[in-house]
Formats: sequence, structure tokens, C-alpha cells
Amino acid sequence: TCLGNGVESGHLGSGSLCGVYRACGSPGWMPYTLGSLGGCGILGVGIWLAATQGNFATLSSSFPSLSAANLLIVTGTFVMAIGFVGCIGAIKENKCLLLTFFVLLLLVFLLEATITILFFAYTDKIDRYAQRDLKKGLHLYGTPGNVGLTNAWSIIQTDFRCCGVSNYTDWFEVYNATRVPDSCCLEFSDSCGLHAPGTWWKAPCYETVKMWLQENLLAVGIFGLCTALVQILGLTFAMTMYCQVVKADTYCA
Repeated sequence: TCLGNGVESGHLGSGSLCGVYRACGSPGWMPYTLGSLGGCGILGVGIWLAATQGNFATLSSSFPSLSAANLLIVTGTFVMAIGFVGCIGAIKENKCLLLTFFVLLLLVFLLEATITILFFAYTDKIDRYAQRDLKKGLHLYGTPGNVGLTNAWSIIQTDFRCCGVSNYTDWFEVYNATRVPDSCCLEFSDSCGLHAPGTWWKAPCYETVKMWLQENLLAVGIFGLCTALVQILGLTFAMTMYCQVVKADTYCA
């Protein structure tokens, strides 16, 4: 379609064909620029979270750096770098960079697909491991150097109106006493966690958050499908552009 009827009728010489193929590839940088800008946006959100919500860290004791801000920063940087490689490859019509972009994006797509499949295949095992790890993390609550984890548990228990991982009694092992953090209280007040269990939230936080995620599963699914579609389009653009550059090099030789 880009070559037009002139090529089909044989009216264009090799030099004209070279110019036409170069022109066909010229607008190809736009999708990669959008991808790079998307990465910049994700990176910006991650930096903003790290700057404004720095005390909100991970709930996991095994992966203390696995916070939302850090994940967004790493993801944004990676996406921006891949998009930049594709953009430069498209502008310069560089086969090596275009192929590198295609391979990197394909690896990311396959990695995401593999993680999704493994997640659904081993959901029960992941559930058990996550609950064990979270209960282990409870023992770091309120300790020096774990302000992020402490704040994270306080926010989760207050916002979701829950207490503990699987039960409010999880905190009894942490304190070696019949008490819970004040964020477990139905009505917050200083030292309210020392009062009777009737004044505490009874819902387990793990199941409560899990139910919330299931209720929003449609939104998560739509986001995942849109992400996959964008990546497939990126792969298609990259391979189409690569083929156009190869054809242009053939005619320009």
C-alpha cells in the first residue's frame, strides 16, 4: 500500500524505490516514542510514591525492597529503555536496534505470560507461602529500622478493617500477650489494643485483601489484556519496520 501503483506498473527505478521504502519507514518511530513516554510516566509515578510515601514499604520480610514505588521505578526505567531503543532504531532505520527491541519486548511478553500461568497453576502454594511470610513479617512490626513495614500494616488494618494475617490472634505471638496494634481497634485510641477482643476488628487481612482483589478482577483483567495488546502491537510494528528497512537496504544496495 505504501509503494502505490507506480511500483506495480514498473514506473519507479531502483533509486525511487529506495526513497519510497525509506519514506514508508519514517513514521514508524511514533509507537516507540509513545512507549518510551509511557515508561517515563510509570517512572515518574514511582519516584513520586518514593518521595511522598517513602515510609510505606512492603509487608514481606523476605523481600524488604519489594514495594510499589520500587516496582514502578524499575518497571518504568525498563519500559523507557526498551521504548528508547525502538525509537532510535526506527528513526535511524537501524536493523540491529529494531531487532534488539523486538527480542527484548518478546522476552518481556513471554516472561509475563509464564508468570501468569505459574500464578494460576500454583495459587494454593503461593497462598500458603504468602501467609507464612506475612506472619513472619509481623514480628518486625514496631521494631527499629522497619518503619515502612509498621506503617504499611497500620494502613492496611485501618483501611480494610481487619486484624492480623489469618486472625487477630496472630498478634498474640508477636507481643507474647493478649494484645494487638491500635490500628486493629474498632475505634482508634491510644493503647486501645490492650482492651478486650470485642473492641478489635475480627476479619483476617489476607482474606479481606484477597476478596477485594477478586472483586476488582475485571479491572485487573482489562488492564492485563490492554498491556498484552500494546505489546503485541509493538512486536508487530517492530517486525514490520525491520522488514521495511531490509527491503530498503536491498533496493539501495
